[in-house]
Amino acid sequence: MSDLQTLMTHWRRDLHRHPEFGFEEQRTARFVAETLRRFGLEVTEGIGGTGVVGTLRRGGSNRAIGLRADMDALRIPEVPGRDWASTNPGAMHACGHDGHVAMLLGAAKTLAEDGGFDGTIHLIFQPAEEWGQGALAMIRDGLFDRFPMDEIYGLHNAPGLPVGHLETRAGALMSAEDIFEITLTGLGGHAARPHATREVMTPACALVLDLQSIVARKLDPADVAVVSVTELLTDGTRNALPGTARVLGDARSFRPEVSARIEAEMRRIAAGLAQQHDLQAEVRYAREFVPLVNDAALSEAVLEAAAPVSQGVHTMPAPMTASEDFAQLLAHVPGCFAFIGNGEGSAPLHNPAYDFNDAALMHGTQVHVAIARARLPLA
Repeated sequence: MSDLQTLMTHWRRDLHRHPEFGFEEQRTARFVAETLRRFGLEVTEGIGGTGVVGTLRRGGSNRAIGLRADMDALRIPEVPGRDWASTNPGAMHACGHDGHVAMLLGAAKTLAEDGGFDGTIHLIFQPAEEWGQGALAMIRDGLFDRFPMDEIYGLHNAPGLPVGHLETRAGALMSAEDIFEITLTGLGGHAARPHATREVMTPACALVLDLQSIVARKLDPADVAVVSVTELLTDGTRNALPGTARVLGDARSFRPEVSARIEAEMRRIAAGLAQQHDLQAEVRYAREFVPLVNDAALSEAVLEAAAPVSQGVHTMPAPMTASEDFAQLLAHVPGCFAFIGNGEGSAPLHNPAYDFNDAALMHGTQVHVAIARARLPLA
């Protein structure tokens, strides 16, 4: 095992032991800033809350690029058993952001020591990716004004893809995410006297099923979309019919027109159901993530740059309906987001048994370095 691999593994496992939720990444941000300073980078802290940017300059070119890693963890209890398991009860790095930070720090060390590029690299360590607010916070705090860049790149691990492999695609890569909460309000009462109530359990169950008709019957089959109900919460108990029910979930799509149609149909269905059952319905609908759209030319450039340091590079045949906060950065600067393999035996992302595969760290670092050198070539 190389010295850098050993060091990155140590970093990654230390970060895994100390997960921090979005905008709470105080320890993580401090560690990142201190490590970057040891490598000789210019470091700016507190961008968008807990964001950190390290800047590395070489040569005389006025071109600049950004490389981004996310830092936050999830509020998911971890399956115990690993020596580096979370010491923060109820929180864990269930999406591999600990690995993303470690491999970008590895790239910073390599580029600071070995150079091989002409221009400026801004290494962006972003908070709060998981709830779609971190990139916007950094942008509002002047990210692109304070650190001008021509292009931006990001990597994410992919369970199921073999270690050493990379995949991406030009154009739409990941979907928008909208979140919704529909509250039905009636009159609860004794379970033995449903006729004396305006209970909401039966209408709420009907609502869950009716929402599935939006994609199946109201959208063009050529448009990719998903509506998922993820929670049904009531104020009832075993022998009491509820008077309030909340139906929560999210919707995924790739075009604003589709998102708007989903919201309109959702409001129509909820209003109709409320009228039918003599209830009140309130619909809260918010757009959390925008679609992630890669620049076509820069996506090809990433595949080309990554090929010599990868066991395989692949063009994804279709976009996926997961969402990613990196999309907000691409709305301001052209770039590319790509996936590296976390191994075919990896547990899924956002799963209590998930863990970033340390064997993927060196590949991620090598891809970051290869992109930087390809996009900022020596004269």
